[in-house]
Amino acid sequence: MAFSKILVASRGEIAVRLLQAAHEHGYRSVAVYSDADANAPHVQLADEAVYIGGSASADSYLRAEVILDAARRTGADAIHPGYGFLAENADFAQSCADAGVTFIGPPPSAIRSMADKARAKAQMAQAGVPLIPGYSGDDDSPERLAIEAEKVGFPLLIKATAGGGGRGMRQVNAASELAEAIVSARREAQSAFSDGRLMLERLITGGRHIEVQVFGDSHGSVIHLGTRDCSAQRRRQKVVEEAPAPGLTAEQAHTIGVDAVNAAKAVGYQNAGTVEFLLDPSGEHYFLEMNTRLQVEHTVTEEVCDIDLVDWQFQVASGAPLPKEQDEIALTGHAIEARLYAEDPYNDFAPQTGTLLRFRPEAVTIHLVLRVDAGVVEGGHVTPFYDPMIAKIIAHGADRDEARRRLIIALQDLPIAGLQTNRDFLIALLQSSEFRTPTLHVNTLDEWGTAGAAQLQRPQPSDRDWHLAAALFGAAHIQPLCTSIVTDVELNLVCGEQTRTLNPRENNPVTLLCCEGDVVHYKSDGITRSARALLHLSKLHLAQPDGSYVFEQERPWEAGEDAVHPDQVCASVAGTVVAVQVAPGDSVSAGQNLAVVEAMKMETQHPAARAGTVAEVYVKTGTQVESGALLVRLEPLDGENTDGQ
Repeated sequence: MAFSKILVASRGEIAVRLLQAAHEHGYRSVAVYSDADANAPHVQLADEAVYIGGSASADSYLRAEVILDAARRTGADAIHPGYGFLAENADFAQSCADAGVTFIGPPPSAIRSMADKARAKAQMAQAGVPLIPGYSGDDDSPERLAIEAEKVGFPLLIKATAGGGGRGMRQVNAASELAEAIVSARREAQSAFSDGRLMLERLITGGRHIEVQVFGDSHGSVIHLGTRDCSAQRRRQKVVEEAPAPGLTAEQAHTIGVDAVNAAKAVGYQNAGTVEFLLDPSGEHYFLEMNTRLQVEHTVTEEVCDIDLVDWQFQVASGAPLPKEQDEIALTGHAIEARLYAEDPYNDFAPQTGTLLRFRPEAVTIHLVLRVDAGVVEGGHVTPFYDPMIAKIIAHGADRDEARRRLIIALQDLPIAGLQTNRDFLIALLQSSEFRTPTLHVNTLDEWGTAGAAQLQRPQPSDRDWHLAAALFGAAHIQPLCTSIVTDVELNLVCGEQTRTLNPRENNPVTLLCCEGDVVHYKSDGITRSARALLHLSKLHLAQPDGSYVFEQERPWEAGEDAVHPDQVCASVAGTVVAVQVAPGDSVSAGQNLAVVEAMKMETQHPAARAGTVAEVYVKTGTQVESGALLVRLEPLDGENTDGQ
């Protein structure tokens, strides 16, 4: 079972992490890449790289036969699937074995057992692992699900029996919502996993997402490496994770760990895996699912255990026993990971695409006990084809609050510009009373969105920010900053929906001092401060600890003819059209959904701005669209004007 060359069948930050580990531990490496990833960091890092197809994952990273052929052509005798794509595909794992290639992960039988959530629940019941009440029978017709939903009670969750990561999952609060939720969940599950089967679970409100890292070897040993808390989620997608899970008693942590090991043993598990539980407000825990792969958040476990989990994966896959036994596992301090996404948290977490103009994590890793796992580099492009995560930022401290403080400072000081990110939201989340207490549960972030919480209100620039922006626009240069040449012309500056007219010099309370790279030092109210500034194509990207903003000079001619008309329904994100809900001639009401675009694991509805008749539909299911593309054009109802007033 020994191997010497590893092909990494993934992309992004996990591919970089795996390739670095391969080099560190003495293995040659092979990367695979799509059209969109031709210049990606993981391609540059590998010893060899093989092109595997088009940008869409179905045309590249999900093509098992092409990836196996790449292993054959390069002589790779092992494949690490990373996470996502083929990582939990039992058929792929079996194909590797049939081809004489070591699959660095669990055996196909274990993947099959846990890939089907209904089958997994049955096995967990036999193993004595506590389960959430629900329905997971073979008959998942809409009629049967409606009957079983009444038995389970509302609110409940519809879940895809295959896959994970929140795909194919819908919360249903009342019977009237069930039919539409079944259609939507089944469509997403079919798209994500080629399996549209569904199950139901009682929704436990106020619960926490607790998971346990388990590890098994081919010699019959299975151990756990402590708990993680992954309750900070929006739409069942994790945002911040930490280890160990805070607030658990020693007895709770022990019991959950034992149940996780029993779950793994029940399916003959080998290599790295994660058993996920829901902890209800009373302190009882219930099995959710098992992820038969390395998790995104494995980093926090590595930090508190001082263990390289990828190295353990390599050793176990080569036939070696686990490097440690259960009583040798010791946790030190606390670790917190924040997922830095290219998304707009203040616009329903809409994914963003474009070029990352500035990203220099080394600037914050130098002086903090910090780790950054990144899949995009400065100048790199975030595309609509994959998950929009830019990097994982991990802080380790002597205790939870020290780790939290270090992570906040790292995010505040991180040089990043060019794309809307969730940086400011992450800072607000880590500073929130719910996180500090901690009382945050799996529904908290979604509740913030409906309750108008401060953490989900878009930060607004202060007067000082506006004056600093005016001074910087008025300066002749930003790098290096020349403070001796500042214009006296009034500037009309725009930031978001706000516009101000300011003079860079006259009555400006901000004085520019000097610039070191992208760090601008300035004086205001008798206090010397610093900010990060980048001027690119007439836009000023300005970041301070309390917020990041983009300023530009107003161009009045862009209004009018180029304004989006209320009768034009345009794509709010770049992605794939997964549903067209109207046809020419249909009458629609204001707010009625007309089309659905899927981008980076999220479906976005596109409603009509007002009532009208469908004049033209420009897309069909499967169409790839850019942000701003025209989807549907309406005609106003008789008697209504067409000027948008």
